[in-house]
Amino acid sequence: MVQGNYKYSLILLLSLLNAGHAATNNTITPSENKVYEDMSIRDCRGCHDGIYRERFEPIKNPECSECHAPPSERGRLIAEVKRRGEPGVKRIKDRGKELKDNVEMVYIPAGKFIMGSDERMPDETPAHEVYVKAFYIDKYEVTNERYEKFIKETGHRSPLHWVTGTYPEGKGNHPVVFVSWFDVFDYCKWAGKRLPSESEWEKAARGTDGRNLPWGNYMDSEKANMPISNIGDTTPVGSYEAGKSPYGLYDMAGNAYEWVEEWYYLYPGSLAKGKDYEKYAGRKNKILKGGSWYDCLAYSCGLSAFTFNRAFFDPAIRNNSFGFRCAKSAE
Repeated sequence: MVQGNYKYSLILLLSLLNAGHAATNNTITPSENKVYEDMSIRDCRGCHDGIYRERFEPIKNPECSECHAPPSERGRLIAEVKRRGEPGVKRIKDRGKELKDNVEMVYIPAGKFIMGSDERMPDETPAHEVYVKAFYIDKYEVTNERYEKFIKETGHRSPLHWVTGTYPEGKGNHPVVFVSWFDVFDYCKWAGKRLPSESEWEKAARGTDGRNLPWGNYMDSEKANMPISNIGDTTPVGSYEAGKSPYGLYDMAGNAYEWVEEWYYLYPGSLAKGKDYEKYAGRKNKILKGGSWYDCLAYSCGLSAFTFNRAFFDPAIRNNSFGFRCAKSAE
């Protein structure tokens, strides 16, 4: 994963050109990116409004509508999942005394959903059906207040930026950041839960209709705390009502990246096989999902808010945009 020291202007340029995530090449250009090598896609980009001018943003005129016709295989997968249907969503506020953080969790019913995407980065391919067992997941990202309770009860180390021994003033209800994968694993275990798997997280974020973002298919800076929202910091969890996922979860496209259980790996049949991505796979890096207020501009990548986005880092890393939420099996 590239983590070079780039001047902001160059970083911003790269991020606009490569609407993806952790880059594997610090000299990547549009012509080197498979997305842009397809001339039809390059022409399609001219049909769109918005900063990133992707197929995920609103079209300029009706003549461009063909850009949005989903690939035939993706359409088939979505239709099949819809045909099967799934149970109604249940929400719970108290899973019992075994959960020490005692916060609201959302029930995600068992069933298949569309995971991944054929429309962007190689390691997000292929779009494929995945069956996920029923589970519960935190409705909100873990906050500083919740994390402080964990520290006081266990003596666990504090996040890097808690220089006074507690979280920054006024940020009790903000997502805790500067936590490593090991830190968040320990928190979830203490709480009587666990980290969600990548597939659990992605289903909770996108539902079963294959959408690109928690709220639909088009980017909207008013629905999540992303770099293009120009906030420049975390926000209180649950601030974006219109940006909820189909199951009612908040901040699945911004605010803080979220660690999940798995080591970084490539999906079976991935177009990333045989490319630089492979050297980052295996028991080296853990996966983070969602986007963040900071996104990943400093790592030569771009917009990471998409439900299928896959970032990966050394599990010991702590920084100002990495957070998490916990899950619990329903069976």
